[in-house]
This record gives sequence, C-alpha cells and structure tokens, in this order.
Amino acid sequence: RKYSKLYSTYVVGLLEEIFDDEKVHTIFKQSLTLTGRLSSVEPNIQNIPIRTEDGRLIRSAFIPSEDSILVSADYSQIELRILAHVAKCKNMIEAFNSGVDLHSSTASKIYGVDISNVTKDMRRMAKAVNFGIVYGMSPWGLAEELHISTFEANDFINRYFMIYPEVKDYLDKVVNITKQTGFTETIFGRRRYMPEINSSNGALRQFAERTAKNAPIQGAAADVIKLAMVAVDKKFSELGLKSKLIAQVHDELVVDTLKEEENIVKKILKEVMEGVVSLDVLLEAELSWGDNWDMK
Repeated sequence: RKYSKLYSTYVVGLLEEIFDDEKVHTIFKQSLTLTGRLSSVEPNIQNIPIRTEDGRLIRSAFIPSEDSILVSADYSQIELRILAHVAKCKNMIEAFNSGVDLHSSTASKIYGVDISNVTKDMRRMAKAVNFGIVYGMSPWGLAEELHISTFEANDFINRYFMIYPEVKDYLDKVVNITKQTGFTETIFGRRRYMPEINSSNGALRQFAERTAKNAPIQGAAADVIKLAMVAVDKKFSELGLKSKLIAQVHDELVVDTLKEEENIVKKILKEVMEGVVSLDVLLEAELSWGDNWDMK
C-alpha cells in the first residue's frame, strides 16, 4: 500500500503535472486553510514525505536550474518559540535564548536529572509532550503516542505544567476568551472564528477547545513565514539578484540559487528570517543546500 501510494501520487502524479519547460508549477493558495498557512495544489509539494528514505528519493527528483543549487531555510521549532513568547514562559524563554535543546531541558526538569544525564527515551517523552501541548493533546492521546498508561501520561502532563505554569495559564485563558468572543487571534491580529466552542455537542465543543489552544500559535507561525517571504523577496529585488524564491513548505523557504550568489542568498535568508519579527525568544533559521531537494 505504501509503495502504491508513493508511485501513484508522487511518481505518476508528478509526471502528469510537468509543463513544456520540464518543471512543475504548483499553485499556492492563501485562503484554503483555517490556520492561515499557504497550501499547495496541482501538484501538492507540501506533503511529499521527508521522514522516510523512499520519500526522500521523491524529493531528490526536484533539481535546481542550470548553474544553480537549491538552498533551503527552515525555522527551528517556531511554534514552541511562539508559545514561549505568548505565554511569557520564563523557563522556556531561557532555554531557547541560551541555545539549550528545549526537549532535553524539559526532560531534565521533569525527571529531576542533570541535562547531561538525559537519555534518548527521556528526551523522546519530553518532545512528545512539548509538541502535544501545543495541539491540546489529552492524557489519553499522549498515552496512545508513547505506549504508556493514561495514569502515567496524566502525571507527566501535570509535571510539565509545574515546570511551565505560564503555559497552562495561557492555554486556559485562550479557551475562556474564545468562549466569550467566538474567535481566536494571533499576535498579529489575524482572527479565526470558532462558534462551535459554545456548542451543546460535547465532542464538537472539546474539539473546538483543543483547536482554540493551537490556532493563535500555528496562526502566528503562518504569519511569520509569510512576512519572511515578502522580506526575502524584497531584499533579492533590491540587490538585483537572479536567484528566485520558488517554494514555501510549512516553515521552510526554498530558493533556486545561482552558484555565484550562494553566499549572499544564505546570508539574506538567515538574517531576514531570524530578524523579521521581534519576540521574547530568538528565532532560528537552519540552512541546508544541495544539488537536489533531498538535502542532508
């Protein structure tokens, strides 16, 4: 089933989308998602798998123009950084701004061990909670993901909120405000209306409450990457560069980069993406580059 999907969607599917210039020209839509993120259709280049070797093989089919390389800049943990900022979470802000790995730092505090003694399993558990909290994950959902009991998962989440009490206060506050106003709002003022948060249907109401916790965070991440795209493109134009911003995939910008412009493109991406907004937490853009989109 896995290979059949890869073949039909990403091999045959992509071949059907190739134009006379031997390129695919995806269409980015601004208003298709509720989160505010751009979506990609005909073909959808945003859902090409990256975590498996087979998926990466598909990505390697995307190559740069002549005398060029592909340069990619990816925001590191942007949603967690935004969470730290909006919740004014002291321990999270300190971890990010001191360059410490947040997942290891979280595990160290939860398990009460020195950060140098954090094991891979401890870090994996902490990572699941860090990201799960952003999506309103329940103890049951965490238990399912980590293959532990619901009791253990609940205890883990309680300890997490003891370390990051501002996060719990913020999430509770967001839900309460959304119930009163009927919408969530990003730090840039973009709203997402959510009338179902006051629904008499319990399942629908709980879903809306989980969504309300995540919407301002994921929405702000979408706002930041869009601001970065505009700023990067403007800088390229100002300097008369021939390199082109060709794709945006979640938190990643991809530039078809002339080899002679490689250094300036990398410098612009790093500086613009990390400085496009001012938050309590430093933003970090990680660069990768290569002769195809499968950049190690």
